[in-house]
Amino acid sequence: MKKSKWMLGAAAMLALSVALAGCGGDKKADDKAAGVKGSLMVYTSIYPDIIDNMCKPSVAKAFPDMKVNWFQGGTEKVITKITGEIKAKKIAADVLMVADPSYYLKLNEQGLLLPYKSKEDANVISDKAADGSWYAVRVCNMIIAYNGNKLKPEEAPKNWTDLTDPKWKGKIAMPNPMLSGTAYVAVGALADKYGWEYFDKLKANGLRVEEGNSAIQNKLLTGEYAAAMILEENILKLANTKKEPLKVIYPTDGVINIPSPIAIFKDTKNPDGAKALVDWWLSKEGQQAVVKGWMHSVRGDVKAPTGAEDTKKLVEGRIKVDWQKLANNNAQIKEEFRKRVMDK
Repeated sequence: MKKSKWMLGAAAMLALSVALAGCGGDKKADDKAAGVKGSLMVYTSIYPDIIDNMCKPSVAKAFPDMKVNWFQGGTEKVITKITGEIKAKKIAADVLMVADPSYYLKLNEQGLLLPYKSKEDANVISDKAADGSWYAVRVCNMIIAYNGNKLKPEEAPKNWTDLTDPKWKGKIAMPNPMLSGTAYVAVGALADKYGWEYFDKLKANGLRVEEGNSAIQNKLLTGEYAAAMILEENILKLANTKKEPLKVIYPTDGVINIPSPIAIFKDTKNPDGAKALVDWWLSKEGQQAVVKGWMHSVRGDVKAPTGAEDTKKLVEGRIKVDWQKLANNNAQIKEEFRKRVMDK
């Protein structure tokens, strides 16, 4: 079994400083679409509104002769579904796009992913498996957010440890790592950086755990929470499309950078279609669609989302994540969080 190699290094990320090319159409989609037919099932944790308004139309345009179906759910919901299908030896998904990169390491170790060196391999400067069994396809960042109508910038927390300050007692929140893949990554990263005692302090400070990022953003708007751990994309979208007063804080001790992958299951019944879809998502056209969904691109020639910090700067200052540890110790990490934070 070939081992996946986490390849996001400083040298690779320097390519982000290359001059950005124009945003014209990408004729490669037409080339790949030629002869691609049949149907394809994609399992993903991308938000439903992004799927409906961005993913479905863009993919349908790129592949007019192929029917692409989507199953959407939080990362942990999708993983639960796949786990059942693996046990039944009947995986329904052809392509997987969920948030937690460590899960792909586990799938690859089980021999369930199809190695495929994408035509766009040279253009992907973010994380990828050496054998092409998975590629980062979108980059999410876990950040801190606050309501600009409730707090002045100088009053808001500046880093992760600021959330333990008693002045925020009962007014802070985070997504549930049992349900959210990005929250799971955040828990693992912060526990490694500051020890599990960090979560003891958050618990003592009245940390609330919500089902997901959407619930948190709504309670930031109402003022129920003063500050929260949340995905950057949620805040950027509301600030730019709805003109809501929510603000992003990029913690001085580092964002939690989550390069979420795309992969093909080895048992796919439409390998040509699946490979073409992977190529499209990694193309400039596909990555521009990713950015329209308020996530960062894995290419150096596609700009960051409107209102976001430069991708290169965020990556350089990110908190280190031990992806293999997250893959190997999923149950233990979640149980430790549950005992320390969620139990009464």
